[in-house]
Amino acid sequence: MSLIVAQNIQKDYQVGDVLVQALRGVTFDIAPASFVAFVGPSGSGKSTVLNLIGCLDKPSAGKLIVADTEVARLDREESASFRGSHLGFIFQDFNLMPVLTVYENIEYPLIMVQDVPAAERKDRISRLLDAVDMSGQAGKYPYQISGGQKQRVAVARALVTNPSLVLADEPTANLDSQTAYAVINLMKRMRDELNTTFIFSTHDQKIVGEAEVIYRLVDGQLENGNSPGNNTKGGTLHA
Repeated sequence: MSLIVAQNIQKDYQVGDVLVQALRGVTFDIAPASFVAFVGPSGSGKSTVLNLIGCLDKPSAGKLIVADTEVARLDREESASFRGSHLGFIFQDFNLMPVLTVYENIEYPLIMVQDVPAAERKDRISRLLDAVDMSGQAGKYPYQISGGQKQRVAVARALVTNPSLVLADEPTANLDSQTAYAVINLMKRMRDELNTTFIFSTHDQKIVGEAEVIYRLVDGQLENGNSPGNNTKGGTLHA
């Protein structure tokens, strides 16, 4: 059973008089509880893949099914509801709200997206703060914590809605190597404990080295006949 099925996905953008083909006939499938990396040079289409899976954009052609839903058929309101129910997001610049504390940043999607009752919010947030080792920082603001701690908060915020899938766009780009490995290991542990699928768009070889499935994109196409570059835990990248 697949969590995501992409069949001959094409994505075109009109830039002035030029038609840009960001994705050209991309096909892949991703199982639940996977740790997957889309890799490739800038402009290869990897962020476009995440945007389509995340219902932030729609394919120009092809079929994309996420959590048994053909997401291209969703309207704007339905897409927002689907994201709130199924998806979490992690970004390279953390995207924490500076006026909210660590606790409030994690709580935000439970209030604004899912309308979770206060008692349940407190329980979920407390468990995740413990899991990401940030309980002692709950009352601090983003400017008072380190980059690695900010990304731990971002991981907790992505997971607090109990998503089946977390999309992470270059999540270690602003972290030093030691902190990056700590965050990667945290995400793998969260995957193992919660059975959440993590999908990365990345240049970072540290993530590539830990990914269980690797898809390499070049000029909007998957290499090796649209098959994973490697589907072995801790494998290396094959071009």
